[in-house]
Amino acid sequence: MNHEEATETAAAQAAVSAPSAPAAPPKHCGNCGAPMYGPFCYACGQPEKGMIRHLASVMADVADTIFNVDSRIFRSILPLYLRPGFLTNEYFAGRRTRYVTPFRLFFFLCVISFFAIQFSLDLDDANFNLVGEGNNGGIERAQTAAEVDTRLQAALQGLATARAATGNRAKAVAKVDKAESEVRHKAEERIAWLKRRDDAVAAGHAAPPDPDADDEDGGTLSIDGTPWDPVAHPIAIGWLPAFVNTKLNSMAHHAKDNINAARKHPGEAIARLFSVLPQTLFVLMPLFALLLKIAYIFKRRLYMEHLMVALHSHAFIFMSLLLVVLLHLLIGWADTSAHWALPVLNLLRAAVWTWLPIYLFLMAKRVYRQGWFMTTFKFCVVGFCYLFLLGFGLAGAAIASLTIA
Repeated sequence: MNHEEATETAAAQAAVSAPSAPAAPPKHCGNCGAPMYGPFCYACGQPEKGMIRHLASVMADVADTIFNVDSRIFRSILPLYLRPGFLTNEYFAGRRTRYVTPFRLFFFLCVISFFAIQFSLDLDDANFNLVGEGNNGGIERAQTAAEVDTRLQAALQGLATARAATGNRAKAVAKVDKAESEVRHKAEERIAWLKRRDDAVAAGHAAPPDPDADDEDGGTLSIDGTPWDPVAHPIAIGWLPAFVNTKLNSMAHHAKDNINAARKHPGEAIARLFSVLPQTLFVLMPLFALLLKIAYIFKRRLYMEHLMVALHSHAFIFMSLLLVVLLHLLIGWADTSAHWALPVLNLLRAAVWTWLPIYLFLMAKRVYRQGWFMTTFKFCVVGFCYLFLLGFGLAGAAIASLTIA
């Protein structure tokens, strides 16, 4: 061995024998004190991450827990909308990791559709609020023909301003025309009633009842045939505590005011009813799974399997609602800026509504694998029962909305 080789060998041996840097001591679990070798304690299972950290990190974990928005969302959305029953069958076959879980997909689309519908309704209300649609300038309160004419001219002036703001929107112009016709008709009816009233008084007879009197107080709520009044004739159920009767009278008062508002602005009432559709579907989803359990009882499937079907089908319904809202907004834009696109957009909207029942029918056929006759029969029966529940739920939501301020 020459001198150079001996030097290299000695250096290598020195490097091997040199002490290495001490390893960092392992972290210990704050709960049981065991060493931590990963994100979770092997002894007690407590996670290393707690809530005492940067807010951005916490919010990122919350978003991931609720929505789980990652690459799986893109592998789930298209099959959800275009392949009836595919995601459900994949889930039943055990191929679950590659797709968003049914509940997260359902919850994500439910929340997004709720905000989209609310945004669309608010935008429509902000863009087009007609004087004369549910508000005729107070013509129903006029006591003389001259006062009717004054209020009519004021209402028509407001409609003229609205017409100037509509631009070239065909639907908006049609609404202005309809509102103007309704205002003129209301004025004619009021003048005719005033003439009948004056003639009756001149002849010494009692004046005929004012047809618009109910519009001032929101109509009449009756209890045992007697008009409700918070002081003279309140709700008083003897076996109920006083605070419950007070609450019932408060609800009756709100209902009276809200009914009056709904009569004057029916469009707003319908919009409010439509805005609670996602919440109603959310509540009815477990009942839909129960209907499936009853309809396919001889399939001997667990309730949770039917619940997976319900989750995916409702996720599809929410996605369809999202598309309808999007197309509605695009149609509103095309009405003023791109008339050439209106036929295509209207056709797409019709296609979305048509695809909705077809998809649900094909999903039932592919998941439960029964013949065409039985699938059609059960689809019709379950669909009828579900529509009944949906109508009942929307009616309950509407009644509840009337009794709150």
